[in-house]
Amino acid sequence: MVKVCVTGIGLISALGGSLEDSWQNLLAGKSGIRLHQPFPEITPVPLGLIAQQPSELPMLTQMAVASALQDAGLVSHAADCAVVIGSSRSYQASWEMLARQMYEDAAKPVSSFGNWLDTLPHMNAIAAARQISASGIVLAPMAACATGIWSIAQAALLIQTGQCQQALAGAVEAPITRLTLAGFQQMGALAKTGAYPFDLHREGLVLGEGAAVFVLESAELAKQRQAKVYGEILGFGLTNDAYHTNSPEPQGKSAIAAIKQCLERSCLSPTDIDYIHAHGTATQLNDRIESMVIQRLFPQGVAVSSTKGSSGHTLGASGALGVAFSLMALKHQILPPNLGLQQPEFDLDVVTAARLSKVRQVLCLSFGFGGQNAAIALTR
Repeated sequence: MVKVCVTGIGLISALGGSLEDSWQNLLAGKSGIRLHQPFPEITPVPLGLIAQQPSELPMLTQMAVASALQDAGLVSHAADCAVVIGSSRSYQASWEMLARQMYEDAAKPVSSFGNWLDTLPHMNAIAAARQISASGIVLAPMAACATGIWSIAQAALLIQTGQCQQALAGAVEAPITRLTLAGFQQMGALAKTGAYPFDLHREGLVLGEGAAVFVLESAELAKQRQAKVYGEILGFGLTNDAYHTNSPEPQGKSAIAAIKQCLERSCLSPTDIDYIHAHGTATQLNDRIESMVIQRLFPQGVAVSSTKGSSGHTLGASGALGVAFSLMALKHQILPPNLGLQQPEFDLDVVTAARLSKVRQVLCLSFGFGGQNAAIALTR
């Protein structure tokens, strides 16, 4: 099987405008979450905003793609480079604006609202391909909060099966919209003060903006280019609960199946995993079921943390951010902290402050609405 390496990372989050800034602020125990009121008709809520106002999807994508290419040392781009850029919300903000304009001026013809075709869900990936002049395969996965890992897995599979030697992969999310905020508020899922994953008194999720894009290459191409390598993608597991629109299956059966599938494909056993970057949304159900799954599969104990207490929950991009932080953990041999944990509810080895540790293999998890489960294994 072709080995797939990560040779470049572009990351933007509420923690910082670059991978290094986000990583250093994360290790320092800082949070990008602040109280904001981006829309006058919605009460102030804690959010992980990159700037003072909600970001736009194209801008985040362009910045993350450019950063990933620069980090990988790529000046020219292979024509057959694949592009796999996902998003769970995509251009929702643009569609909400379009709808408002239509309702405010019902007599105005739809044709006057610009080129709405550019806001179809897959067009962000197409725009990324145009940005790097890539004419290879373009995919735009949407798998709720599992989108980021799913995108990286699909790109890795393209390289493993010889369809390309290089791929740009990741996920971008600009979810701070009226409808998204109102929807999560109606569900009772939004926190009132902050995100506290795995804490007894956790309040719910905090929405955050973010993008993480990776340059993936076959080990052969990376060696030819003498590229620096963050790590290798060993394997992944992707399953679905087929259970409920937004509640995870109570026994975590298909979540367990995804992790087992990932470990088997990676030729790893549970004892080989040194660190788990958990999904850890700080919602009641997710943290309870994810903790149960980890305890059942890793009875020997393993270091765990969720970085959403620092960055907020970036929905479809969250798994991609998790992979970026996991690769930095491998590079620096430091485990990132789980901010906001004061009183643990679960018997887990949660990392509450940056911890020096020997890290060889890590597991990154994502669990999305509709029962989308994703796990990916990485090594040095």
